[in-house]
Amino acid sequence: MTDIPSFDDLLDFSGKTVVVTGAATGIGRAVAEAFVAKKARVALLDRDPAVAGVAAALGADHIGHVVDVTDEAGVERAVAAVTEAFGRIDILVNNAGIGPLAPAESYPTAEWDRTLAINLKGAFLMARAVAPGMLERKAGRIVNMASQAAIIGIEGHVAYCASKAGIVGMTNCMALEWGPRGVTVNALSPTVVETELGLTGWAGEKGERARAAIPTRRFAKPWEIAASVLYLASGAAAMVNGANLMIDGGYTIA
Repeated sequence: MTDIPSFDDLLDFSGKTVVVTGAATGIGRAVAEAFVAKKARVALLDRDPAVAGVAAALGADHIGHVVDVTDEAGVERAVAAVTEAFGRIDILVNNAGIGPLAPAESYPTAEWDRTLAINLKGAFLMARAVAPGMLERKAGRIVNMASQAAIIGIEGHVAYCASKAGIVGMTNCMALEWGPRGVTVNALSPTVVETELGLTGWAGEKGERARAAIPTRRFAKPWEIAASVLYLASGAAAMVNGANLMIDGGYTIA
C-alpha cells in the first residue's frame, strides 16, 4: 500500500503556523507549548498582556498578540498581523473562554452576554477571520474547545453549557460547509482540567465528588488536552471532520 504516509510526517508541524486563543495560561498555554515542541510557529492570542512574555519564553519564532476575541475589528487586525508575520495561518485553536457560575433563575444578564460573547461569538469571529486564507489554499484545520457541558447539564453552568453547546453546533455547520473545500473543523469536549482555574473551581469536597463520578476517577491533565488538539490538527486526522472528541474519562456515558 504505497499511499500510506510516513507516520513521523503525520504529526510533523514543521513550517506550519498555528494560532491559539486564550494562550496566556491553562489549556491554551499547554496547547501552544505542544505545537512549539512539534516545530510549529505559534501565535499566542489573549486579552492578558502577559501573553507577550509567554510567547517570548517559547522562543524567537513565536509571537504574542493582545486581543479581545469579542472585538470584531480587533480579531481582524490580529489575524492580519499574524498572516503578515508568518505568511499564512494553517491551524486555529479556539480556546478562549470563561465560566462564571450562578443558578439559572438568578443568572445575571450581563454575565450571560459576556459568556456567550467570549465563548461562542469569539470563536466564530476567529474562525471566520482565518477561513478565507484556508479556503483559498484548500487546506486548514480548526479545533474548537467545547466541553462536557456541551452535552450534559451542570448545576450553575447555564450560560457556559449554552455557549459550549453552541460551539458544537457551529463546528458541525462549518465542517459541513468547509470540509469539501479542504478545511476540517472539529471540537474537543474535556471534563474538568487540572489548570489553576480548574483546580480552584473544583477544590475540596466538591472536587472529590466530581472525581468520584468520573469512571477514571480523576480530572484531565492539560497535556492530555494538548495532545488531542495535536491529533485533530494533524495529517493523522485528515478524515476527521465535524467530530466532538470527548476527553472526560467516560463521565458522559454514565
